[in-house]
Parts: sequence; structure tokens; C-alpha cells
Amino acid sequence: MVPAPGRRFCGEHGQQEEENGRKRIPCPLDPKHTVYEDQLQKHLKKCNSREKPKPVYFVQDINAGLKDVAEIPEKQVPLSSLSKEELENLITKLKKASNGLEFHLKEQILSHQALQEALNDPKNGESAFKHLKQQASILGNMEKLHLLGPGRCFIEFGAGRGKLSHWVDVALQNVENVQFLLVERATTRFKVDGKHQRRDSIFERLQVDIQHLCLSKVPILEKKKLPVVGIGKHLCGAATDLALRCLVESYTTCCDAENEPAPKRSRTDETEVASNNPADNESGKADCKPVAGIVIALCCHHKCDWTHYVGREFFKSVGLGPVEFHYFQRMSSWATCGMRETTTKGSASEESEEQTNHTEEHEQTFSKMQSGPDTLQGILTVEERKEIGCLCKRLIDHGRIEYLQQRGYKAVLQYYIEAAVSLENVLLTAVPSPSLIPEPTT
Repeated sequence: MVPAPGRRFCGEHGQQEEENGRKRIPCPLDPKHTVYEDQLQKHLKKCNSREKPKPVYFVQDINAGLKDVAEIPEKQVPLSSLSKEELENLITKLKKASNGLEFHLKEQILSHQALQEALNDPKNGESAFKHLKQQASILGNMEKLHLLGPGRCFIEFGAGRGKLSHWVDVALQNVENVQFLLVERATTRFKVDGKHQRRDSIFERLQVDIQHLCLSKVPILEKKKLPVVGIGKHLCGAATDLALRCLVESYTTCCDAENEPAPKRSRTDETEVASNNPADNESGKADCKPVAGIVIALCCHHKCDWTHYVGREFFKSVGLGPVEFHYFQRMSSWATCGMRETTTKGSASEESEEQTNHTEEHEQTFSKMQSGPDTLQGILTVEERKEIGCLCKRLIDHGRIEYLQQRGYKAVLQYYIEAAVSLENVLLTAVPSPSLIPEPTT
């Protein structure tokens, strides 16, 4: 940097220069910049690094999950420090817990007309094409579940640039009364949601961690109370659990609490009303369901956390606890051993801007995981590690499925894209259970 006229130092080193006895000091909020010491209090009131006021929908740890500190395991030793007997014991527990569970997933690789033009555009490179194929399949699965329709609020968790919401909006270009909420805790560049000019759909960003997001306090949901559809493409580890709890636990509970109970009736009156109009009673229950569906492409099981994990009850039911969970989530990265080769090949080719944010982050993580000490080379072969890693992923995911089923949802796991496109190719879908939907009356 060039010093200003009459100055000895540039702005970067201005704290070393005293002007008429005035001293510059690092800002206590962000030491990357400096401020005059005698103007510190004034600066703190307007510094861009000061803590911003919390939005109305911020509720500390509302979706965090585990509150009992005693149940959180202490720091565990890495897998590479385990003896062969300890590792074999873990694998035995894994296979015993998995025994009897259906882990053979159905292929549900679909597409959607909204992306056909982009998929056929030769200007899109290989990386962009892979993203488009995944987005097309997610939309295809949403359409099959009848989640693409009017009168919905689509909430994209871990939205990033907002590409998935963009394509949902394109698919609903002739549909009215549609809202989009894009949840992302980080500041994102090159957002695509700001480019939408169509008046029928509303886009709003919520810059907040999912852990602290209270959907019932989001003004746009308070106002219209539309059924919500939770979506996400490669929602990392614990973020999936936070999103599920945000939708089916925190939000649903808040919505139920807002519905005041009916006036008390005598037992005779209740029996008479129920017998006269059973369809109305069931219809009321179905109509009150605030979450119309969930469609999330799962990712990064090695970033899961026992504190936030929604399937803890399932783990306990099969004799497992936080210690086993810690090792299983680490071992889940073995399922993506092939990613190292993919990363090496990809680095030599020209990448599109689509990859600069999300994909690179994931591939770097996989590369680090595979080159780290947890690979246990010499004890297990690559194929054995892949098989065990996949088993760990499916066991963690099964806990999520049971969590949703216990709360009245029909939840399914399926392969939504080929492994050659993405090794993280499992899609979790959930819709209210048919038992909650009233049969048509004649």
C-alpha cells in the first residue's frame, strides 16, 4: 500500500505512526484494521464488525437437540490409534446393528422439463452438467411426490447461491402464490435469487444458522401460513439433522400451539360430534400439517454430530451410543474413497464457476479425509473400507428415517443420481403419512 501524502506509513501500518500525539490501535472487534485510540468508542458504534441485532426469527439453539451435557462424549482418540481388536469390535457392532435393516436403496433417477434446455446447452462444462443433472433429478422427485404446486413456501436449507430454488421457480413459472426462503448462514456472492423478476414468486434470504432458526417467527410465514416444503442439495452432516428438527419438531410444535383447543364438551357431546362427522375431524388434522414435504440430498456424514443427531433414540435401541456414533461418522468417509481420484482428475481440467463454491469445498474435504490417518491402510483393503463406510452412512440415515416416521411422515431413501455424477447420491424424501390424509367421502 502507498502512504497517504504527509504520512510515513501506509494504512496497514498506521498504528506505528503517532500524529500530534494521537495513537492508532487495532480495533478490538476486528484487529485487521486500526482506529485512533481517542476515537475508539465512537468507532465501536459504527464498526462493520460489531455484533448485528438478531433477527426476529433467531432463537438460540432452538433446533440444537441434546441438552444433557453428561451424555456428550469426551474427545475420542482417532481411528488410527485403535488396536486391531478395538476396530474389529466396532465393525462387529456396526454389522449387528445393521442386521435386519433394509439398506438396499431403490434407484429413482429422474429429470424435469425445466432443466432440459440447460442440460442440452453445450456451453455448460462437465462440472456444471453434473450439478444440473442432480438438480433435475431432485425436481423430478419433487414432482413425483406432488410437491411442485401453488400455495407453497419452499425453504432451501444451505442455499448457497440459491440454484436449487432458482430451478424450482423456473418449474413453477405459471403457478401463483409461491414463496421461497433461502437459509444460509454465510454471506454468499453471485447469488441467483436476486435476478428473479417474476412478481408471482417471492424470494427472501435468511442469514442465520439453522441451529437458531425459528420458522414460526419468520414474518412471511406468520403472514400467509403456507404449507412449507424443505429442500436442500448436499446439506452437510449435522445441518441435515438441524433442518429436520427445524421442520418437523420446532416449526410443527409452534404451529400446533397456535391452534387453540376447542371448548370443552361433555363426553356425550364429543361422541355425538365424532360419529356425525368423522371425515371432518380427520380432514382438520391433515389440513393442519404445516410441512407438506421434505426433499434433501444428503452429504458429508463425517460432519454429523451426536449433539444434533435426530436418530439418537434409534442408536440407543440397537445398543449403540455416542462413542460408537463418533467412530461410525468418521468411518462413513471410507465410502467415498474414489473421490480422491475424481479430485485429481478434476484439478487438471478447466472448472466452471458453479464449482468454485460448494463442490470444491466438498472435494477438498474428501481428499483430506482419505489422505489422513483414519484410512487405516494395511489393516483393511479399499473395498472393505468402502463397504463399511457405506454401512455407516446407511445406519446414520436409518436413524433419520425412523425419526421422521415416528412423527407421522412416510420417509424414504433412494439413489437420485449415478455414482459417476456424485458419490453423495442419496436423496431423503418425506411426506405426511397417508394415514393422516382422509379418504375421499362418497
